[in-house]
Amino acid sequence: MSTEVPASSSSPAAEPASAPTRRTFIATTTVAGGVALAGGLVAAPPALGAEEAVAAAAPPGSRVSLTVNGVRRTVTVDNRTSLLDLLREHLDLTGSKKGCNAGACGACTVLVDGRRVNSCLTLAVRLEGAEVTTIEGLAEGDRLHPLQQAFIDQDAFQCGYCTSGQIVSGVGCIQEGHADSTDEIREWMSGNLCRCGCYVKIVRAVEQTARGK
Repeated sequence: MSTEVPASSSSPAAEPASAPTRRTFIATTTVAGGVALAGGLVAAPPALGAEEAVAAAAPPGSRVSLTVNGVRRTVTVDNRTSLLDLLREHLDLTGSKKGCNAGACGACTVLVDGRRVNSCLTLAVRLEGAEVTTIEGLAEGDRLHPLQQAFIDQDAFQCGYCTSGQIVSGVGCIQEGHADSTDEIREWMSGNLCRCGCYVKIVRAVEQTARGK
């Protein structure tokens, strides 16, 4: 009997590792790409340096000099600062009130170069060299302005919130020559609102002052 081993029964050579399937290739590529992208986001340098970022965040400011109640004041403010906020927040003159902050109530009325303005709508940086008079600047020492005294005489206020704007507006109304009659006073004081409804007595106070009584 032959002892030779048949060729078909010989040990096969080691087979190479199987190639990745299409599904395995796509999955591996997707994961690798995601890791690379995430790494790029983490490692990417900031678009701006620290100093540039601070400079970009700081609002633009300007230096403005104006005379407030007879005193020359020079301040540096954000260009968006209203005259009202300049007075209240920077100069500590809180007599002018912030009511509607939209120029509709008159509680913030002050005089700029002798004319009435709504300080909440007036940019401070536009008042270089201007003269501003607030309610705090009307009295002379302990002596009240005649219209301030008239408001007391006529009991022309209740809660008092609008009173500073009413008085400053009344002073402007008289200086402008618009206090010759009750109707004229009502017309030229119509921009100042009083939620307590003291309009009749306010008009009387302006009349008293205009007529020097």
